[in-house]
Amino acid sequence: MRESVDILISGGGVAGLAAAAGFGAAGYSVVIVDPAPPITEGTATGADLRTTAFLQPSLPVLRDTGLWERLEPHAMPLQVMRIVDAGGAEPEARIVHDFNAADVSEQPFGWNLPNWLLRREFVTHLARLPNVDFRPGTGTKSLFTRESEALVTLSDGAQLRAQLVIGADGRNSKVRKALGIGVSTTRYGQKALAFAVTHPEPHGNVSTEIHRSGGPFTLVPLPDHQGKPCSAVIWMETGPEIERLRNLSPEAFTEAMNTRSCGLYGWLELATPLTVWPIISQIAERWTGQRSALMAEAAHVVPPIGAQGLNMSLADLTTLLELATPETLGTPEMLQAYERRRALEVKLRQVGVDALNRASMLESRPLRDLRAGALNALYSVAPVRRSLMQLGIGMR
Repeated sequence: MRESVDILISGGGVAGLAAAAGFGAAGYSVVIVDPAPPITEGTATGADLRTTAFLQPSLPVLRDTGLWERLEPHAMPLQVMRIVDAGGAEPEARIVHDFNAADVSEQPFGWNLPNWLLRREFVTHLARLPNVDFRPGTGTKSLFTRESEALVTLSDGAQLRAQLVIGADGRNSKVRKALGIGVSTTRYGQKALAFAVTHPEPHGNVSTEIHRSGGPFTLVPLPDHQGKPCSAVIWMETGPEIERLRNLSPEAFTEAMNTRSCGLYGWLELATPLTVWPIISQIAERWTGQRSALMAEAAHVVPPIGAQGLNMSLADLTTLLELATPETLGTPEMLQAYERRRALEVKLRQVGVDALNRASMLESRPLRDLRAGALNALYSVAPVRRSLMQLGIGMR
């Protein structure tokens, strides 16, 4: 006999776990599955050492789900976004622009947390919700939909009936493939190194993007580590260069990252191992199927610039929660409204992030000089700067 449930969520990453918390808090019965048990310790093999910055518009859904109460004690405020151009003959900061949240809001731009810690807190929270059943180590095997319900078979042989299936299972989504939905993918030839560093200079709640070539070198504030100021680093470069860097000796890598950081935080020391992530841009040809909706990286992927990725995913979740009622859950009307409200906005943000990433990759010195001049002119105009800040965090 098939088990009946309101919502089946495929994917136990941060977005899927947040969706389970959101719909669980709204009173729906939820089963969430993921073939890989979540890694919830930063020192464990395979831990996700990247960080996520929750921007202001993401806070309401986190508060409504009860997640923010768990996250706030660990969150590091992001008060200033600093853009540095270091594209001259030597890797030195030649143009620096600060975007202070105080210019547009009484709150910080956002709050930063390690991804492994998010998983730990989300999983702990879900365990306290009686109407949410998280099944790590179990995946979605097959999906069959009809007008009245979705029929799902899991990898452990269990069979479920659901009013709505949410595909939150990443850029290679099984739900998306089962629905026959294609994707448009852009490959940049880039990868990213993710790790954490300590440094002698306090970060002052400043997130810093340093642009030279290959992609940005970004330092994002973290709580102190072993009594020293600490930041998360995302270092984007061409694939071959990332492979070269990761194969350097510890001493040579430390020298390379300090050269690339332009010494802005003093001498950097590695605080965690290195992890490598591919960089692509991807968007699904459509976001819904019968009794099914895609969200997060199953629907859209962008390079890690401007903290857009997970915040776009939480906007997906916010829209789904706003549209769902016990009577409309999984209906064509609900799903069509979801796609209408999200697809265009995501496409526009994807275009913007794509342009910023391509600009950050420039190798030619004359083109880097043009980039520096254009950015300097753009960011120096106060009304334009305020508008960019508001657009970047989703305030307009």
